[in-house]
Amino acid sequence: VQLQESGGGSVQSGGSLKLSCAASGDTRCMAWFRQAPGKEREWVANIYRLRKFTYYNDYASPVKGRFTISRDSAKNTLYLEMNSLKPEDTALYYCAADQRYGCSRAAADFAYWGQGTQVTVSS
Repeated sequence: VQLQESGGGSVQSGGSLKLSCAASGDTRCMAWFRQAPGKEREWVANIYRLRKFTYYNDYASPVKGRFTISRDSAKNTLYLEMNSLKPEDTALYYCAADQRYGCSRAAADFAYWGQGTQVTVSS
């Protein structure tokens, strides 16, 4: 499965961005991670297909209530809508996917990765 992110950019604090990730195939679990300079890759959110048309979402505490993850299965596309952005959200954002049952928060558990899209939030 190949993943390609888009939608990154530069915004001011309090602004919004919507990231997209186009996948070449379908997977049960899809997720967003981010990595700021000098920091470890950090899990942001994931979305898991429990059954057809039924999905489970999970969010990291720093983004809960501000970010929304969604997917369009017909288009094999993952989204991350980011509102109320803060300077600490600045990072390279990665799309990840895996076929295993369950949806991990650990980067090592994901088999497929995109190349990342940069998000920069200025104060």
